[in-house]
Amino acid sequence: MPEYTLTVTCDSKRGIVAAIAGFLAANGCNISDSAQFDDIETGRFFMRVTFISEEGRGLEELRADFAPTAREFGMTPSFHHHGDKMKIVIMVSRFGHCLNDLLYRCKIGALPVDIVAVISNHLDYQKVVVNHDIPFHYIKVTKDNKPEAEKAQMRVIEESGAELIVLARYMQVLSEEMCRIMSGRIINIHHSFLPSFKGANPYKQAFERGVKLIGATSHYVTSDLDEGPIIEQDTIRVTHAQSAEDYVSLGRDVESQVLARAIHAHIHRRVFLNDRKTVVFPASPGSYASERMG
Repeated sequence: MPEYTLTVTCDSKRGIVAAIAGFLAANGCNISDSAQFDDIETGRFFMRVTFISEEGRGLEELRADFAPTAREFGMTPSFHHHGDKMKIVIMVSRFGHCLNDLLYRCKIGALPVDIVAVISNHLDYQKVVVNHDIPFHYIKVTKDNKPEAEKAQMRVIEESGAELIVLARYMQVLSEEMCRIMSGRIINIHHSFLPSFKGANPYKQAFERGVKLIGATSHYVTSDLDEGPIIEQDTIRVTHAQSAEDYVSLGRDVESQVLARAIHAHIHRRVFLNDRKTVVFPASPGSYASERMG
């Protein structure tokens, strides 16, 4: 019996949950997990439902039959097969900790994605990527060739069929056009607990200010640098006895974990854009194992 995920966004109104549950029940589907959020401030409603089609109905059939309900409530629905692996492209520069972490998580099944390409403006990790049987694309970026380089990047993305771009410490600013085209489909990891200590060398700034917590932020990329909707954050405690180099080492671990969690939430359709913020439904204890292994 196939298992599917349905996500819905719409304006908040009475009867949405009942309509969705009623439709699934009437079509031989059994709900296995459900989460919803009604944003009182924006008047928007968000819902994610996983369900088993006990009658073995296909996605296209369910989409077509759900259309009248969606129109009635002004919903934007999306149906997905629970076991499908999302195709992603990773972009990286010269810091490889996040890239290596993602490659390992993917290899052991902890992050069920299909890494269809790695793009880099340096050759440092070519051998590592090729050894994982993943296409590596070296696209040099300079001040003079940036538009042409970005067109080459977009060709790789389009030809690979990637649904998500992951900036795993890719140290180039993307153009406004690319951010617009890929809106909601580019995830970045920022080596700072935003919004504090922006700009260059945030760990040095944190060290000089004597902070007791350092962290990392994963967010969707927009044309506003490092201001995109936040998906995941975390911190780690540090002390006065540690050096700026210690901060960097600890920070790399946090960055890797935060980025992996953000990707995990996105690929399982648990993240919803809500104006400048996100709604992120946590994985329930009963569903995490199946999500983890795809």
